[in-house]
Amino acid sequence: MLKLQDLRYVVALADHGHFGRAAAACNISQSTLSTQMKKLEQQLGVTLFERTTQSVSVTAVGADIVGRARQVLADVEAISVVGQHISGPLTGAFSLGVIPTLGPYLLPWLVPALKADYPELRLTVREDLTAPLLERLSSHRLDAALLALPIDDGRLETLPLFDEPFWFAEPKRGKSVATAVMKDEDLREHHLLLLTEGHCLRDQALAICNTASHDGDGDFRATSLETIFQMVATGLGSTLLPAMACSAARSRAVTTRPLESGVGRRIGLAWRRRSPRHRDIRLLADTVRDHLPPSVHPI
Repeated sequence: MLKLQDLRYVVALADHGHFGRAAAACNISQSTLSTQMKKLEQQLGVTLFERTTQSVSVTAVGADIVGRARQVLADVEAISVVGQHISGPLTGAFSLGVIPTLGPYLLPWLVPALKADYPELRLTVREDLTAPLLERLSSHRLDAALLALPIDDGRLETLPLFDEPFWFAEPKRGKSVATAVMKDEDLREHHLLLLTEGHCLRDQALAICNTASHDGDGDFRATSLETIFQMVATGLGSTLLPAMACSAARSRAVTTRPLESGVGRRIGLAWRRRSPRHRDIRLLADTVRDHLPPSVHPI
């Protein structure tokens, strides 16, 4: 008898085309995934995936089964939320993803607002980089995610929520320049400290400062904005920060200034196009917009 977990494995392997990555996305070992796929193929009497030392590709019959597996998982998800919709909006379990450069500054005011407006909601939050969050969305392990837009994935629907400008941050010196504006031509002269690869904020900063020096001789790259704050405060360089992170930066001997160009990033919600929770997701979007700080601009 087929199990739902087997269908999730099939979809994950089809999406990733690699046993190691698919196993990581399913939180199981690669050997377990391989064993389960062999058992499933034996049970069905067909070959679902063609395996090589480099990759895994879906067979013709496998593509049909993968499509049906996606539909079954979507139907199961729809059934699971029927009772919640009867009970009321945004009730029961809801899993939300959020990128690390947003979570620490958005969640402290968003979570209390959601609890106040929807006391029956059981919210779980997963903080991760954009790519893993998209994987979890596609494999039905997240209901929605707060990300920097745009997202190039035809399986997902997105809704822009607000624009967040970037600010220039540098070590605090004797005379404050907090009210000054960082001009574009001056930005190119600064040594910028950036996050490691995989962070969308790093890519956005590089796009803005494509002629600025960055990650110099020491190759100082951080995995969190908290580390960036400390590095800037000790005089190792300067950086670009999203507006909501500036208050945290200022408490660490860091001075921030708005960019003359006013460039920044657009934050929005992403979810599966056929998700049965689209009504709840739009209510979540309304809650975000209703409680935004003045440092960002609602859409």
